Amino acid sequence: MSNATQLIHSIPVDPLTGSISVPIYQTSTYVQEAPGVNKGYDYARSNNPTRETLENIIAKLEGGVKASAFASGLAAIDAVVKLLQSGDEILAVDDIYGGAFRQFTHIYAKFGIKVNYVDTTGVANVLDAITPQTRLIWLETPTNPTLKISDIAAIAKIAKQHNVLLCVDNTFASPALQQPIKLGADIVVHSATKYLGGHSDLIAGLVISATQELGEQIKFIQNACGAILSPHDSWLVIRGIETLHLRVQQHCRNAQIVAEFLETHPAIDKVYYPGLKTHLNHDIAAKQQSGFGGIISFTLKTDTEAAAKDVVTNTQYFKLAESLGGVKSLLCHPATMTHKSIPAEKRHAAGVQDSLIRLSIGLEDAADLVNDIDQALAKINITAGDLKIAAFQ
Repeated sequence: MSNATQLIHSIPVDPLTGSISVPIYQTSTYVQEAPGVNKGYDYARSNNPTRETLENIIAKLEGGVKASAFASGLAAIDAVVKLLQSGDEILAVDDIYGGAFRQFTHIYAKFGIKVNYVDTTGVANVLDAITPQTRLIWLETPTNPTLKISDIAAIAKIAKQHNVLLCVDNTFASPALQQPIKLGADIVVHSATKYLGGHSDLIAGLVISATQELGEQIKFIQNACGAILSPHDSWLVIRGIETLHLRVQQHCRNAQIVAEFLETHPAIDKVYYPGLKTHLNHDIAAKQQSGFGGIISFTLKTDTEAAAKDVVTNTQYFKLAESLGGVKSLLCHPATMTHKSIPAEKRHAAGVQDSLIRLSIGLEDAADLVNDIDQALAKINITAGDLKIAAFQ
């Protein structure tokens, strides 16, 4: 069965009515036949049929055993960290999402959980950084925002040798392009706000576990702490998943065209996109992903915050906003937006320069997106000269 067919037919027909759309069970509680005797549901914080359907769908798509749906991506990350205890250490990718950094640094550090940040694109770096206290390896691949790629299978072997859990944030790739559990990961997390939802109309997070035991632990944490996804938002994610395969294909096609254009532009210093053969981790991405995704980052030769702001405030089709993965193209300036909670020295060390701009490539016509970026780059007084847009179509 192809990925597209599996994806569409992972969404069940309602067994009670035959509804081809999953019903929204908008209820807080369930009538019981007798004390403790029910139809599998007693209180909606513990379980809900709509949310449960989403959890079953994403577990299957990721090749996992059990999943839990949360009120946000950060709530999903929070649940995974709660598997640890005081004195434990996390080995995390250095180019990490600002929200995860904020949570690790400002919330969990005071509870005695230490985080060591490492360039995980080098497998030897991971091996060297593991200590007797390491309990969790935290990967984003591709990373946010410099699109670093880590070798999931190789790092999974190291994790197993040291009895350490491996968690992979698969938000940028989605299960349409990459399935970390099949490569050896123990846990996968998603901000389902992004590609899984796909329409910039919800906030949601997911945790998928490779084993029943881990899944039950996450489910216990979710029920105890209460950060559940609502029935309606669960339904919106399910609806988004129905078109995930087609959307991601177009995101990838458009992104490749835009990335190739940027690579030749005289105003650009570096382009970060795994689909470019010049990308340092292109071969690993090609090995473990079926496509290169819809996110591109680039830095300007004029490496200043002012130059970046000249670009991001002068686009027409790219909308200046946080988030990514929606139908409409977005762009942001990570240093002052998504990653502003990370100290400048740490950002710079991870490659997040003051002029770095992140693009979330949408489903518009690629030529329109190229032209839009070209005219915005002209605002910093460097143009593409005689470059012909048609060459990239």
